[in-house]
This record gives sequence, structure tokens and C-alpha cells, in this order.
Amino acid sequence: MSKALLGCSAAELQDWVVSQGQKAFRGRQLHDWLYSKGAHSLDDITVLPKAWRATLNDQGVSIGRLKEVHRSVASDATTKLLLATDDGETIETVGIPTDQRLTVCVSSQVGCPMACRFCATGKDGLQRSLRTHEIVDQVLSVREVMDRRPSHIVFMGMGEPLLNSRAVLEAIRCLNDDLGIGQRRITVSTVGVPKTLPQLAELAIETLGRAQFTLAVSLHAPNQQLREDLIPTAKAYPYDALLDDCRHYLEVTGRRVSFEYILLGQLNDRPEHAEELADRVGGFQSHVNLIAYNPIEEEEFQRPSRERIEGFRRVLERRGVAVSLRSSRGLDQDAACGQLRRSRQK
Repeated sequence: MSKALLGCSAAELQDWVVSQGQKAFRGRQLHDWLYSKGAHSLDDITVLPKAWRATLNDQGVSIGRLKEVHRSVASDATTKLLLATDDGETIETVGIPTDQRLTVCVSSQVGCPMACRFCATGKDGLQRSLRTHEIVDQVLSVREVMDRRPSHIVFMGMGEPLLNSRAVLEAIRCLNDDLGIGQRRITVSTVGVPKTLPQLAELAIETLGRAQFTLAVSLHAPNQQLREDLIPTAKAYPYDALLDDCRHYLEVTGRRVSFEYILLGQLNDRPEHAEELADRVGGFQSHVNLIAYNPIEEEEFQRPSRERIEGFRRVLERRGVAVSLRSSRGLDQDAACGQLRRSRQK
């Protein structure tokens, strides 16, 4: 496997150039060109000796940047990129702008094994997990295309982040230390994989020194039976066990957990569902993020009405549950996760 420099810290780059027989300051030059100047190839870094660049190219060393193969811009300026990896796979990343911030939604895998019924990504299964440089590149690509510094990162794109925890945490370290994006502005979203939440808490402290990013757990249903219908893998992870692991994560990290709930019209959006959800998460140091469903071709789920959405939120607020509604962006350009990749494949 070729070596990609993207994702390496300043110290790692310095040690590496010294091992290559170069002066330590070459590592600082590399760091500047990787993260500030946005080099796409070693040949872009003209401050490096030409002979050494040629040697590195011969050795298969690269920056590790991906190739943009398609760009989709919605009327609200939400920008989705389809990026090609070295082995011919494609992944999606999305830049979501407002006046105050630019959020980048990044993928952690090529495809996804979780097969959630409402998600286009899982329809084609999992090809592989992404390497650290392939995750970091998504943020750099959005920064270049939108000519704006990203302020927030959400691991809510293709894939299940907790099935690629080490690369995800290394990417968070890089985004934090090398690109200057604070951990508190980074969110890692999971649909729930048995035994991974306790491991994540300890691995985050080991890798990052502290776990200050936000953990978002996708519930999408108020009970086990409905959750299994929407998320087939939930059969192996009972609702109560998932919530117990969330409490353990909170105890270890001191960070509250955010619960995501996708509202599917006429299916999980009734007031009684909201009451049942409040019973589950009430008293928990948490926050519920409501998401209105983005339709995909393969399923007949309905986008909920505004009245249903507001009614659901009012029930949670009345029950004392902290709740917010995520605004829908890019609806005119198939912004739901996995839709662009699938349409290009077809």
C-alpha cells in the first residue's frame, strides 16, 4: 500500500523526513503545503528538492488527495462532491453553508453494512472502510470548492463511523490539530454497533487525550420493535443495552449524548411515539435532534407534514426533553446520503 502524507501531524512529518535523510525543516514545509496551501501532488511542493520529489514518486509516496468526479450544487448553495479513491471507488461529501458556518458532512466508509431502510448508502452494502487521509481530504476538498474555511464537521455521510473508529479518531486529531477545527465542533454519528461505544470512549482518550467531540446516536424509533423494522442490525443490539452504553460513554467522557430521530410520515411521527421516546430518554443528560425524512427511490416512506413535525417537537418540549429540528438542505439535488453516488453508478 502506498504511503499517503495527508493525515500526518507536524511531528510525524518531521520524523519521517529525517528518516528519509532530509533536514527536519522539510517536515514543517510539508505540513504547510498539505494543510494551508492545499497541495494535490508532491510536484506542487516546489520548495522540496526536485530529485527527492522524484524519488518519493518512484517509491509510491503521495499527498493522498482524491479526485473530484462530480459536483452538485443545490439552490441553497449546499454542495455535494463525489470523490474518486485510488482504487476506483467513489465517496460523497457535502458542504452545508449558512451565514455563520460551513458544515462538512464526511463519509467514513465506501458504502455501509448497516442497511437502514431509509438510507440510500446501505442499499449497495459495504465495499471497505476509508483511510485517514481519505477522510481528511473530504474537508480539504469542500474548503477548496467553496473557497471558505469549514467551521463544523459531522461524520454523518456514507458508512458507520464506529466500524472504522481508529481512522475516524485519527482524522479528528488531524482536523483538530492541523486544520484548527475544535473538537466541540465535530460530531460522530452512529446507528449503534454492539460493544463499540465503551471502546470508543477509551480509544478517544488514548488517541486524542480527551473526548470532546459530540457523540450522536441514531435511534429513529421509540421502541425495539419499530427500530428493528427500520434498522435490521438493531436485532443484535437491544434498545436498553444501547442506552446503557450511552450512559457509560457519558460517565467516561463527561460529554452528553445527542440522539438523532428521523421522522417518517405516518410511521414514527405520532404524538404517542414522542411520548414513548420521552419515557426512554427523559432524565438522561442528552439532546434529541429531529430530522425530517429525505425521500429515496427504493422506499415508500413519506416526508412528514409540518404539523406532525411541530407536534412531535412540542410533546418532547412539554416533557422536558432538550430538542432541536435539523433544517433540510439540498432537497432539489438529492442531498440524502448515498443518493448522488447511486445515481452516478446507475
